[in-house]
Amino acid sequence: MTKAPKIVPISDLRQDASNIVKNVAATRDPVFITQRGRAAAVMVSMQSYEETQHELEILRLLARGEKEIEAGEGISLEEVMAEADRFLNGSQA
Repeated sequence: MTKAPKIVPISDLRQDASNIVKNVAATRDPVFITQRGRAAAVMVSMQSYEETQHELEILRLLARGEKEIEAGEGISLEEVMAEADRFLNGSQA
């Protein structure tokens, strides 16, 4: 069973921003901010945001690799593995 999303009207965010931010950071659950009854924004913890950005970068690299393969281009497996190791270790030099 999935957990119901946390929804906070923007007026509540204005009144209790500190506690809402603390809750997001502690639980790592996103909070959906509404304005005039409609979804306006999503608040996520910094850790969740950074992890999502990291995953997106990996997906971008995979998509680029697929395009290179389709175009008959590319690099050797050894070079791919070395780049992957650098990326996963956080040194994208």
